[in-house]
Amino acid sequence: MKIALAGNPNSGKTTLYNGITGKTEHVGNWSGVTVAKKEANLKKKYNPKGLDVRIVDLPGTYSISPFTGEEAITRDFILEEAPDVIINIVDGANVSRSLFFTTQLLELGIPVVIALNKSDILSKRGDTIDQSILSKALNCKVIDTIATSENGLLNLINEAINLGQEKKPQIAAVFANKDSDIARQKFVDGLALKCQVKKRDASKVTLSDKVDRIVAHKWLGLPIFFVIMWAVFAFSIEGLGGYLSGYFNDVLFGEIVPNAANAFLGDLGVNSLLQALIVDGAIGGVGAVVGFLPLVMVLFFCLSLLEDCGYMARVAVVMDRFFKKIGLSGKSIIPMIVGSGCAIPGVMATRTIEDINERRMTTILTPFIPCGAKLPIIALFVAVFFPKNSWVGPSMYIIAITVIVLGGLLLKKIFVWDNTSQFIMELPDYKLPSLKYAFNQMMDKAKAFIYKAGTIVLVCNTLVWFAQAYSWNLSPAEDQSLSILASIGSVISPIFIPLGFIGWQLAAAAITGFIAKENIVATFAVLLAVTSEEALHLPGGVLTQFFTPVTAFAYLIFNLFTPPCFAAIGAMNSEMGSKKWLFRALAFQFGVGYTLAMLVNQVGSLIVYGKPAAGFIPAIGIAAITAIFLVITIRKSDSKRAELGVEV
Repeated sequence: MKIALAGNPNSGKTTLYNGITGKTEHVGNWSGVTVAKKEANLKKKYNPKGLDVRIVDLPGTYSISPFTGEEAITRDFILEEAPDVIINIVDGANVSRSLFFTTQLLELGIPVVIALNKSDILSKRGDTIDQSILSKALNCKVIDTIATSENGLLNLINEAINLGQEKKPQIAAVFANKDSDIARQKFVDGLALKCQVKKRDASKVTLSDKVDRIVAHKWLGLPIFFVIMWAVFAFSIEGLGGYLSGYFNDVLFGEIVPNAANAFLGDLGVNSLLQALIVDGAIGGVGAVVGFLPLVMVLFFCLSLLEDCGYMARVAVVMDRFFKKIGLSGKSIIPMIVGSGCAIPGVMATRTIEDINERRMTTILTPFIPCGAKLPIIALFVAVFFPKNSWVGPSMYIIAITVIVLGGLLLKKIFVWDNTSQFIMELPDYKLPSLKYAFNQMMDKAKAFIYKAGTIVLVCNTLVWFAQAYSWNLSPAEDQSLSILASIGSVISPIFIPLGFIGWQLAAAAITGFIAKENIVATFAVLLAVTSEEALHLPGGVLTQFFTPVTAFAYLIFNLFTPPCFAAIGAMNSEMGSKKWLFRALAFQFGVGYTLAMLVNQVGSLIVYGKPAAGFIPAIGIAAITAIFLVITIRKSDSKRAELGVEV
């Protein structure tokens, strides 16, 4: 039996799906989070008889007539795959809007059960809905649910299973002039008036309204967002997350695990080279990344609380007025917020954007937001070079947003794009965030982090250890500078000199970072473990052999804005729908990262040290060539826009 979950965006559909299947799919207090259908078996708690029941979570839609790509997924699944039952999730706090889609579902001949969700919000408002009137008018069962606490879900599933087993066609309610959307909406509005009793005066200013006047203010909203992000980041790096990560790095992976592994392998009589590979390469590299796991978990816990309370929806509204200036809208901030966890779902979330040009711009710019994979790099460099400067970590987000705005303006000038997208978003009421939801999201991110560290990072750093320990004739290298890795890094290291990255080690770490950003930390751990017994993350530690504070900041900038990991590039390829646009996007991202890192190094060295940095002359040449290229490209684009009559 196949049961489809369908409803408006932000109606609690995915929360209900997670509740009845035991999955932990990402949910957000805004629309556009579910961008593809997801399937899972019904959880045993709701399926004591062990029936073969498959639950399908469909992207949110307002109508059976699709306007966006994800709405088309919902329409096509319902019409072509014909599920046995449809559970229509109706937002009890917005009945009139939700029932428009309900009336369309009832005409398809597929049994429908209505889950009247968010009844807890209705109770807080003092509103009620007469289910008997609603059920009689629509000729289908209506069941109260609270998806966040799983109240009513058992009754809902039992009713859906019973309907599916009966295999009776749906007896559609009769609507006057059902082919007219206006007539349909009038019917829905009239039905909502009959079944809903509102005690709250709609003209009365609520607490949410009062809070929005401050946090969503056109001038105050942005600095408030920065302050909140600073507080979250400070708590994650310098507070609880930093304290726990310190224990992981210093004690767990600095002493306990390596000592235990060395003792165990020594007792087994394992060859010294193989022992070094396992302890220094595999355990050392992976441990350097996993050591920052507590920091990442605390950060995502805090971000999940902000999402669930309704604040992130306000961030989208605040950003809309700025994004409109660069040809984007507030819709673009949603993929970027999702991308703060991982760039892959962030890029995939761009498919909610209808305008193809806006979608491409958002796909190019979304990976600039610091994701979970970049957090260990930020945390490492902050701990080593800026332990007393709490502004450095949060500044990565501020710089990212600034570069996104400036990058959007540049893309708009370089390419001939005519954006027509409009941004409409429902602002949900503020609510106390669910600790359970935040905990589940945190654990989900932690599992993904550990899985990546135990697979991609493990394999990559095993290869890194081998490459730094052996020469091309496969004999042990007496010195790292004679190794395979040194020869590869030496070939490309000259292009990094204007950025202040001197040495093949930094080039090698940058290469592994293009596979997965966490590899940068792990690669340094493998390379430097051979030459130093110091912990990698100690203030003023072994990394200071290769970086000054200025070049360390430049290295952060370089890894923040150059192309993301291979998996995220694959997602970009899918959303771009064109190899040409993918290569344009990668070239733009690499150009931005390289140029900004070069400027930070060269200008920063002049300001901080009062003298030019290494590679000053080549940097001037690169800057001049870049400026000339941009001027010529923009002039060509301006001429083309003039021919087509497209406004900038």
